[in-house]
Amino acid sequence: MSYNKRNKLERICEIQRITLEHTRRGVTQKWVYDHVIYPRFLISISTFYNYLGVPARKELNKLKSPVESQPSLF
Repeated sequence: MSYNKRNKLERICEIQRITLEHTRRGVTQKWVYDHVIYPRFLISISTFYNYLGVPARKELNKLKSPVESQPSLF
């Protein structure tokens, strides 16, 4: 399976969405990492915190906009 920037940003968006969903219920980010994120994604705590600081949706929109703006031949 190839790995590219878009896949990584989509994964970061998913982690941010899950974290936001659980922290709105009142649990800590550490609890979310220990009970939800680590069993599913197998990333370190420092990677988790780095992912939370990435503006992934904004970067994903930047990647999608040039592809959509190119004219189609057919």
